[in-house]
Amino acid sequence: MPIDEVLARVRSSGAVSADDVLVVRRAVYGGEIAVTPDEMETMLAIEEAASRADPGWAQLLDEAGADFIVNQLPPAGYVTEENAAWLVERIAKDGVVKTSRELGVLVHIIDRATSAPGTLAALALQQVELAVMEGRGPLAAGGLERGRISKESVDVLRRILYAYGGNGAVAITRSEAEVLFDLNDATSGAGNDPSWDDLFVKAIASYLLTISGHRPPSREQALSDARWLDAPAEGLGGFFARMTTGGLQGILAAYRETDGAPSPGAETKGVTTDEAAWLAERFGRDGMLKENERALLRFIRDEAPSVPGALKALIDEAA
Repeated sequence: MPIDEVLARVRSSGAVSADDVLVVRRAVYGGEIAVTPDEMETMLAIEEAASRADPGWAQLLDEAGADFIVNQLPPAGYVTEENAAWLVERIAKDGVVKTSRELGVLVHIIDRATSAPGTLAALALQQVELAVMEGRGPLAAGGLERGRISKESVDVLRRILYAYGGNGAVAITRSEAEVLFDLNDATSGAGNDPSWDDLFVKAIASYLLTISGHRPPSREQALSDARWLDAPAEGLGGFFARMTTGGLQGILAAYRETDGAPSPGAETKGVTTDEAAWLAERFGRDGMLKENERALLRFIRDEAPSVPGALKALIDEAA
């Protein structure tokens, strides 16, 4: 079929041309079923054979991947564990996504799905870790700096975290918080872009609010970048403005407003022993408390009704 001919050409030339994109699009979307399993397999083979491609190829790959995984495989709109495993098996090897465009497909699928397993977001976040901490993977090949969190790295992290938040995952999860802490520890003193501190504090505060019985702000609110602050002073724009006024304390103070209130009908709880043990291990794991970690500990002191002893020493140090 025509799509197989494109694969043969790309394996020979290493390039996906604009004409190739058009041939594949017509072949895939010209039948009754938009994307068949064989077509999806062949498209991924084309991608992995291509060292360069027309910009339209990435768009078609995103579109076909989301249609196949999210909309066609039952149940529609939901990525099952089985479908997620199928995708991971084909685009990643030993935890490394093979190409940057396949990483784009992964994030696009997370964004489009009504619900998706956390393993997909975890795999996407792992690619940022690999690039920043080890200098390998598709994002390293795409230019992300090793040993420092650049603005580009923050943009990728925000996109992944926000995409997964669209799948009903409002609060930051512990596994996501672990990745952010690992990156924070690994790049301490590396001159990270200022946007990293902003994202780190907002994301971890969202997690802490949840474990303390508060209703966290949506990920759209918690993880939005500074461009959202261009909105008028009232409403959402005003909320964001208050989040960034006064540095870290301004961010946490804004969380104490409506979106950081105790959940209706739920009894506000303190930090549990298990949560405290995890936090105590994470804060200062490298032997020092960073300023963003100090601010978060002060936040726990002020907001949590009770704090186990595992955290009290750290909170006293942060005060």
